[in-house]
Amino acid sequence: MPFTLEVRSTGGGTQPPWHAPTRAAWLAIALASLLGCLAPAALAIEDEFLTDEDRALLITAVEAAFELDLYNARCRNDRSGRRTENLNKELASRFRMTVLDVLDDLFPEGYYRAARERMRDDFLTRLRDMGGCAGAKEAGLRDELGARYEAAMAQIAARP
Repeated sequence: MPFTLEVRSTGGGTQPPWHAPTRAAWLAIALASLLGCLAPAALAIEDEFLTDEDRALLITAVEAAFELDLYNARCRNDRSGRRTENLNKELASRFRMTVLDVLDDLFPEGYYRAARERMRDDFLTRLRDMGGCAGAKEAGLRDELGARYEAAMAQIAARP
């Protein structure tokens, strides 16, 4: 015997209990969802919770991850951005912020795109001064960048 759904008329214009929510209910759901999404975005990094040492550590870690990812993208054809993603996970769990929050709130430019552009230009100038990727490989730049990144990640992980 096949399953059938019987719909009964309730008469008088009232909707059956399984009917879709009313317009007011949809508006309430939409408003609650919007406020839930905007609330975290509206929060800036709370200055009273970060010490000067924390700020310096966050800036160093973001710069180290960015430079190592940029080196890998330019000289090793690895565009994964793995170091920045790993840092993002660590920052989210320890500080309740992201790399973009650090770029926007702690870097002097005050805007993540401007900060990334400056860091990219500085790194590419350094790379050019070393003689490009070949010169950077001979000088051990990758190892230097990796050590800086690992040290910053270890300091973040050691923070209570």
